[in-house]
Amino acid sequence: MSHLSPLLKQSSGVCADHGAGCWLYNTDGQAYLDFTSGIGVTSTGHCHPKVVEAAREQIGKIIHAQYTTVTHPNMLALTDRLAEIMPGSIDSVAFSNSGSEAVETSLRLARHATGRANIIVFNGGFHGRTMAAASLTTSGTKVRTGFHPMMAGVVVAPFPHAYRYGWEEQDTTEFCLRELDHIFKTQSAPSDTAAIMIEPVQGEYGYYPANRTFMQGLKARCEEHGILLICDEIQAGYGRTGAFWSHSHFEVQPDIVITAKGLASGFPLSAIAASKALMERGQPGSQGGTYGANAVACAAALATLKVIEQEDLVSNAARQGDYLLKALTKLQKRHHFIDAIRGKGLMLGMEIADDYLSPRPDLAASLVQAAEAHGLLLLRCGIDGQIVRWLPPLVVTEEEIDEAVTRFTRALADVTE
Repeated sequence: MSHLSPLLKQSSGVCADHGAGCWLYNTDGQAYLDFTSGIGVTSTGHCHPKVVEAAREQIGKIIHAQYTTVTHPNMLALTDRLAEIMPGSIDSVAFSNSGSEAVETSLRLARHATGRANIIVFNGGFHGRTMAAASLTTSGTKVRTGFHPMMAGVVVAPFPHAYRYGWEEQDTTEFCLRELDHIFKTQSAPSDTAAIMIEPVQGEYGYYPANRTFMQGLKARCEEHGILLICDEIQAGYGRTGAFWSHSHFEVQPDIVITAKGLASGFPLSAIAASKALMERGQPGSQGGTYGANAVACAAALATLKVIEQEDLVSNAARQGDYLLKALTKLQKRHHFIDAIRGKGLMLGMEIADDYLSPRPDLAASLVQAAEAHGLLLLRCGIDGQIVRWLPPLVVTEEEIDEAVTRFTRALADVTE
């Protein structure tokens, strides 16, 4: 540890040795219920046997088949499978390694395809840490501080954070759409706007879902002005919210979908998808990368999709998410500082605050630390770190949720007594 960069901040003191399903084990053999899923990555749980088998088999064949030099069967099969599960006419896929890379790939495509420069994003969105992705990110200043000047051509619009504003959802939504129209008149004319990029359920800012009226309002404006709608599904996609894609909760059709995290159960792989007609409007050679579409990662991704389908994990996420929400709501009734619980499916955020103007990051940090002492791993998010997020693997069972809530209840007692 003495040689690990001090700029990396660990959320726990656990040194993980191995994992299975929803459980992690440290180097001393102590078991932890992992309700972080590696920030939403281990959707099929740790080391799902079918994912492990697929990766092991592929390692014995070829590890690196550089995908702008040669093709390989796993990549071709994965593009076919992803095309099947993409919404609408989306049928063309480009691979990268990380979410940030996929975000930047989508940005490049949008600018090439439209010949326009500007991108509209939303307050509270998290899209990554690399230069362009960080320029699109406003979930917290830590991604941007000391990194300026940021990339030009980015305009930030309000997201319907009803809790933060202290307003009703309808009033908040109407305000945000009016402000977007105002932006078109004052900061980025539609003729200069290449795309609108949004997390349909925001992650790092605090697990805020958008709503149907807002999302459909965005789509209507995109269609009217020839603007591309990009849905960043990096954290909320792949079944996490109880639907395969989080935008489908709101009945909208994006032009570009970005996916990563849950795509390959822990192997580094990301992708953007669009219609072939849209992809063809980009510049030849503008997509690629040394490690993109790695053969082992693609094998793991194919196995991940098979597990999701065979074990009906999207439905399980919806069902267990409802069960977890009910359990957490019971705790909320007993503790005034649990001021709100929001999210969808197995992507729930617990706001630790006296009220919407008085966040309690100190208490949230103490709760996460106390939970770790009781063998439960949780993460925080929010601009002040005041939100405890609940993000178990999609394979989680009712019994494991009961156990997690029991352990968190003990943590509450430790902190408040």
